[in-house]
Amino acid sequence: MKLGKFVLPIIIFIAATLYFSIFIVKEVNQAIVLQFGDPKRIILKPGLNFKIPFIQNVVFLDKRILNLDTPPEEVIASDQKRLIVDAFARFQIVDPLKFYISVGNERVARSRLSTIINSRIRNVLGQQRLQTLLSEDRSKQMSLIQDGVNKEAENFGIKIVDVRIKRADLPPANSEAIYRRMQTEREREAKEFRAKGAEMAITITSTADKEVTVILADAEKKSQIMKGEGDGKRNNIFAGAFGQDPEFFAFYRAMQAYEKALIGGDTSLILSPDSEFFKFFGNIKPKTE
Repeated sequence: MKLGKFVLPIIIFIAATLYFSIFIVKEVNQAIVLQFGDPKRIILKPGLNFKIPFIQNVVFLDKRILNLDTPPEEVIASDQKRLIVDAFARFQIVDPLKFYISVGNERVARSRLSTIINSRIRNVLGQQRLQTLLSEDRSKQMSLIQDGVNKEAENFGIKIVDVRIKRADLPPANSEAIYRRMQTEREREAKEFRAKGAEMAITITSTADKEVTVILADAEKKSQIMKGEGDGKRNNIFAGAFGQDPEFFAFYRAMQAYEKALIGGDTSLILSPDSEFFKFFGNIKPKTE
C-alpha cells in the first residue's frame, strides 16, 4: 500500500518528463533550442527531437516563403510629381540563429522589413521621372529595390525573394484634377462630334430637300407635258367632231356649259333673253335634210 503511494507520483513525473522532453518539427518549420534564452541547437530538418525538460525551450520559425504587405507610401519623383506607391514583398528566413538574435520574432521582422522596403522605394523611385515609373523600365527599378533590401535583410538572416508594386496612383487631389481635365476634354470632344453630326444632318436634309424639289419639278414638268399632249389630242378629236357636225358640237359644248353653270339648286343667273348662252332654249328646230 505504501509502495503504491510512491509509484504513482513517480510514473506521473516520468510521463511529464518525457512529454516535456519530446517535440516535433514540422515540414514547414525550423526550430531553435534555447537554454535560459541562450541558443543551443538549430534544427532544420523535420522530425522527432528531444530537449532537456524544464530547462530548455523551443522556438519554431517558419521556413516557407512569407508575404509582406507594406503600407502605401508617398514618393516624390525627380520631376517633383507625387505618387502613392503600394508595394508588397516575399521573404524567407534562411538563417534562424541570426534571425532570432537580430529581430527575435516574425512580427518585429515584418516591421523592420516594411521600414527598409519603404525607404528603399523612396530612394530608388525618387531618382526617376514619373514617366519612367509608369513605363516598362519599372521592372529594372524593382530589381534595384530588391537588391538594396536584400543587402540589409541579410543582417536579419532573411532573404528577399521578390519585391513588386501592386499599385501606383496619384494623390487624391491630383487624381481629381486629372479626372476633371479628362472630363473637360471628353466634353469638348462630345460637343465637337455633336456639331459635326448636326452639320452632316443639315447637309443631308438640304440634299434630300433639293432632290425632292428636283424630283417634284421633273414630275410636274412631265405631268404638264402629258396633260398638254392629252389636251392636244382631245382638241384634235373635238376639232374632227366639230368638222363633221358643227351644230351637234355646239349643242354638246352648250350642254357642258349648262351643267357647270347651273349646278346646285340655288343657282341664279340674270341674262338677256336673246343671250347667246340660251340660244338652245326655245329655238330648237329640227334639222332638214
